[in-house]
Amino acid sequence: MAAAAPRAVSIKIDQDTRERVNRLAEARHRTSHWLTREAISQYVEREEKREAFRQDAIDAWNEYQASGLHVTGDEVMAWLDTWGEESEQAAPLCHK
Repeated sequence: MAAAAPRAVSIKIDQDTRERVNRLAEARHRTSHWLTREAISQYVEREEKREAFRQDAIDAWNEYQASGLHVTGDEVMAWLDTWGEESEQAAPLCHK
């Protein structure tokens, strides 16, 4: 499936921000248009990852609420303390 053709979008920014974008674009030998598109793209990607992380946390909380299964922080720390040792232990099992 072919990607949709890009469409122009108008945004309003204050004069100071516009000047900062222009200075940075010039320093990077890019256009202000390219810099703005890149900034929006990076922001959206970062926020999508943040939202996925938040949703994973909500899902984990809901699963814990339903099942009661968990591992304590002390159990995790005891396990991590064995990493890299000859007697490295397996990950602790979830329990109620």
